[in-house]
Amino acid sequence: MDGRNKSGHDVETVETPFMLTEAATYDELVRNFRWDIPARFNMAEACCDRHADGTGRLALIYVDENGATGRTSFDEVAEMSRRFANVLQADGLVRGDRVAVFLSQSLELPIAHMAAFRSGLISIPLFALFGEDALEFRLSNSQAKAIVTDEGGWEKLSKIRDRLPDLKTVYVIGERAPSGTTSFWDAVKAASPDFARVDTSCDDPALIIYTSGTTGNPKGALHAHRVVLGHLPNVEMCHNFLPRPGDLMWTPADWAWIGGLVNGLLAFWYHGIPLVGHRARKFEPQAAMQMMADLGVRNVFLPPTALKLMRQAGVKHPGVKLRSIFTGGESLGGELLGWVRETFGIDAHEVFGQTECNLVIGSNSNLFPIRPGSMGKATPGFDVRIVNDKGEELPRGQRGIIGVRQPCPVTMLEYWRNPEATAKKYAGEFLLTGDLGVQDEDGYFWYVSREDDVITTAGYRVGPSEIEHTLMKHPSVAMAAVVGIPDPIRTESIKAWIVLRPGFTGTDALAREIQEFVKVQLAAHEYPRFVEFAETLPMTATGKVLRRELRAKG
Repeated sequence: MDGRNKSGHDVETVETPFMLTEAATYDELVRNFRWDIPARFNMAEACCDRHADGTGRLALIYVDENGATGRTSFDEVAEMSRRFANVLQADGLVRGDRVAVFLSQSLELPIAHMAAFRSGLISIPLFALFGEDALEFRLSNSQAKAIVTDEGGWEKLSKIRDRLPDLKTVYVIGERAPSGTTSFWDAVKAASPDFARVDTSCDDPALIIYTSGTTGNPKGALHAHRVVLGHLPNVEMCHNFLPRPGDLMWTPADWAWIGGLVNGLLAFWYHGIPLVGHRARKFEPQAAMQMMADLGVRNVFLPPTALKLMRQAGVKHPGVKLRSIFTGGESLGGELLGWVRETFGIDAHEVFGQTECNLVIGSNSNLFPIRPGSMGKATPGFDVRIVNDKGEELPRGQRGIIGVRQPCPVTMLEYWRNPEATAKKYAGEFLLTGDLGVQDEDGYFWYVSREDDVITTAGYRVGPSEIEHTLMKHPSVAMAAVVGIPDPIRTESIKAWIVLRPGFTGTDALAREIQEFVKVQLAAHEYPRFVEFAETLPMTATGKVLRRELRAKG
């Protein structure tokens, strides 16, 4: 052993290929678990180079918008990222500088990240659908010196570049680099394929992932190279143990978010499992099913929104043979869980975490029964408790803040240049997630709401999640979101926004029927006094309902 690192765990200099020792029961899995965090660790080496052994091992199957398919090996990704590392170095970037990656799922995205990791730079994934304001804030806040984007991204970036004095170099993917930019591929092809990887500690910074900004400006969660190792216990458990022969992973979640980038791309590449990349203009359930069947996808991360859209469309395909379904972001509830089981023949395994400290709770129906509405149990290696705002543990069955005892390897180093916000994230020995939940006597965790989503009505404190699950049981409801709106007598009244399934019309009679349904199924004090039908619900890019926008509408 080389001592202990900042994550608080014993460190070794030899990597292990997996974090979990496969077990028949959850208790055995937890009992056998030990963190193994090497003192020296680099994500480019762990997630790419060690699989680039000259055999042409498959890394990526990329399907473009026209359906054309290309295949890229780890050997090729490693070489192209070494070349791009030389480009970044030649253009003046030094260890600790920030390079932004403003792309959707593509071959160039992992090349750019791997180049940054091997150079000791800090990469910043940026969602391709960001507008100019969102882009400007993140690039200004991070003081990014370089950015990799495509022609669509440059169109937005060009309008704000003069307001970004730190941004020196723009690499553009496309047939011709616009004036004032550098052609990504021309630069890569001209660079040397030889690059000596920088020696990094597991605690050295590697990524800034900006939160979705539910309150105020988004905050940049600065993560170390060890973040991918911190994700592995949950990814391995909830994907029913990795790797298995024939595993092939796909997610429609954008690789700019921690769910798509670290849960998906980096965790699976750590295990040498190839990914499918596909840049769809919008999620099409039938096309998704066809692609999974055609390519033989075995493992998926499907956010609840994607599953709801598939259920709404009534899609099935006999050629889809999934081995694992990983989901998180919003709780599924019994109706959707049942549909998944009926459609795919396996259970969806829910997870819980957040950008700052991810994948701390999860499920595996082979280890313990799934309880509809529950997020599952604590991931092996994590001590998750229900606490108050002082970080004091609360009794089982009592609602409080979901807290994660620190230190642990998956936790961010800090909010980028925001020590005040960083300090507020912790109380006592716990990181406070800001999510309210309950842990039952059997160890299952139940999500209630974000702290600021709790509805206070007629003396009751009500979480919207339970009401939304009940609404989803009604045959007319495709999607639902519940918020509290001001009420001079009750403090707040419960209001539901509902997207209907095809064949139903939003009438007053249907609204009354739905209200009565909730009264009977759930509780009289939890039924929505107001129902509004909508074509769509406002959502974050990761598929979470933006309840604050609904509250603002009243």
